[in-house]
Amino acid sequence: MVKVEHLGKRYTTPDMDVEALSDINLDIGEGEFVSLLGPSGCGKSTLLRIVAGLIPATSGRIAVDGKVVSGPGPERAVVFQDYALFPWMTVRENVEFGLESRAVPRPERRAKSTELLSVIGLTDFADRYPHHLSGGMKQRVSIARALAVDPSLLLMDEPFGALDAQTRRTLQNELLRIWSAYRKTVIFVTHSIEEAIYLSDRIVVMTARPGRIKAIIEVRKKRPRDMATTEMNEVQREVQGVLEDELVHTSDVHADEITAH
Repeated sequence: MVKVEHLGKRYTTPDMDVEALSDINLDIGEGEFVSLLGPSGCGKSTLLRIVAGLIPATSGRIAVDGKVVSGPGPERAVVFQDYALFPWMTVRENVEFGLESRAVPRPERRAKSTELLSVIGLTDFADRYPHHLSGGMKQRVSIARALAVDPSLLLMDEPFGALDAQTRRTLQNELLRIWSAYRKTVIFVTHSIEEAIYLSDRIVVMTARPGRIKAIIEVRKKRPRDMATTEMNEVQREVQGVLEDELVHTSDVHADEITAH
């Protein structure tokens, strides 16, 4: 599904030369849920944006469904932390935006938006505008808009990072329900160890800049997962140990940049 080979990214200007990513190699299978976890500035979001085709790599390559990524494509959709909804559009119009951009006939757009609004529990808000919605509701709309174009790969850049703990857990469960229903491949960027463990099939732990893959940890427990169990606590200790080892060896990264929750 996704194949990352010897990927590197360097930002060079007259005033700056920063190596963001170095020799990233990663294979992600169809329908897999993979989280990227690591210290601030390790290149998680940079890697996600390269996969999305929003920025170019400096070296190496990424292929999705066997096609080399050279820019944005219809098989990939991105959900950002800041929702990125159009304030002048209703909820339904936001969900249908990608379909309208692709000249999908109105009846098909309406059928798809109706289906997705039902899935995310916002049927009664179809004609409301984003300013009428809570943060959690806005993010549901963002997810529905991404799913409307039927991508094979869903890229999520800390989508729940700005939400309170209760709303965050609710949307984590909503995301897992939607993922189970549609079986999209997901790459999910997070700072939260618990969130990564709760959601993921595998957790890719990255080093501080330049970002490399330090470890890949598989979470074998079936969903739904009870984070209070001994098994989940052991996984959390494993991930925490890998991150703490990285932070100890990186003098310019502080331990409080990675949260346990």
